[in-house]
Amino acid sequence: MSKSTTPAAPRAVEPLRARNARPFTARIPGSKSYTNRALVLAAQRPGTTEVAGGLDCDDTRRLAAALDAFQGLAVRATPDGFRVERSQTTLGAPAQELHMGAAGTPARFMLAFAAAARGATVVTGTARLCERPMGDLLDALRALGIRCECLAKDGCLPVRVHGGAPGTSAWSVAGATSSQFTSALLLYAAQQPLGPITLRITGHQVSRPYVEMTRAMMRACGLAAERTGVDTIVVTPGRPSAERIAVEVDASGMSYLLAAAAVTGTTVEIPGIGGGSAQGDVGLARAFERMGCRLELGTDAIRLTGGALSGIDIDMETMPDVVLTLAAVAARARGSTRITNIANLRLKECDRIHAAAQELERLGVGVEEGPDWLVIHPTPSLRAAEIHTYDDHRVAMAFAVLGLVSPGILIEDPGCVAKSFPGFWEELERFRAHHGGS
Repeated sequence: MSKSTTPAAPRAVEPLRARNARPFTARIPGSKSYTNRALVLAAQRPGTTEVAGGLDCDDTRRLAAALDAFQGLAVRATPDGFRVERSQTTLGAPAQELHMGAAGTPARFMLAFAAAARGATVVTGTARLCERPMGDLLDALRALGIRCECLAKDGCLPVRVHGGAPGTSAWSVAGATSSQFTSALLLYAAQQPLGPITLRITGHQVSRPYVEMTRAMMRACGLAAERTGVDTIVVTPGRPSAERIAVEVDASGMSYLLAAAAVTGTTVEIPGIGGGSAQGDVGLARAFERMGCRLELGTDAIRLTGGALSGIDIDMETMPDVVLTLAAVAARARGSTRITNIANLRLKECDRIHAAAQELERLGVGVEEGPDWLVIHPTPSLRAAEIHTYDDHRVAMAFAVLGLVSPGILIEDPGCVAKSFPGFWEELERFRAHHGGS
């Protein structure tokens, strides 16, 4: 979400003195990652497809509007998510450029999706999105014979994609920068008229759980995307069969309410998601358990009770979107926390490693940062400060949690949470009110 010309005033988060021991049942919206994939899968199916429980936020609205712009597609918001109607076998390119705002996953999905449409599609976004890397995906598409023109800087948006048929069924993509490239190509492969298509992932695959999420959703929609090796996936093209795609609760969004319980010593229950979820961010609940919380992982609910927190060493490559959440909680632990294998955080909506270090230091917390790691040395008390959010929703929400236990914390640009969790501030206030906050 880009900054407005008149940004909202900083938001204060009042400390909580918990007096209610009853569990707080959180209302977490649908998964952004699931919704993005569900919209693309629905757009590949002829006729009408419902996306049930889909997240309504800035990113998903951008993706829905982009899909709606293709000739032969109509996408509308519903009270429960989205309705997608496809009336043409081969879609026509949009008449105008697709502006994706700051939405990284939708932009990357659209680059591949546009390659299957007639004509040329221009994909662009905010200044920050136009700095984020797209080169590995563009190289993969070009190797298939798809013409992709970078209109400003090589390897970055804006990009003009000329739709066409791939010249080979042997595909490859580099995995080290973003798993979104792999997911985009898997979804694109399913649209091809011939197959099977073999996708080889070269180098190290970061954020692997997101690729597995894509595969799981494809299978649920009747599409085969099977691993035949550690770095090889074979896709059998076809049309999705599911008339209704259900979206699971957002594991990234729930992280802030789990963190609220962790730092306040209270109990939070998250219905609609369980320990068997394909979302890698569920691993944060297990990390909080290691830090001293009590965890109950059910099949369709997660319950966490805060306890005396201790620092841990943790590799967070498989759950990058909740690194900031854990870093904030680590500021209230006893002993240092070391977070490793997070290099791709420097390529997100902001450089999240540096943002975490800067804002924790602003609160008086000792921090060390490296190319792909972060070490947090807690302090007994936090300083009052205004937290800079860098127009990044996850910075705002992670640091808001610390305001529950320390006075004087202000969050700059609170509206930026609309990118993934529009009702975040209301849910945080519900948490405070439940536990006796004034």
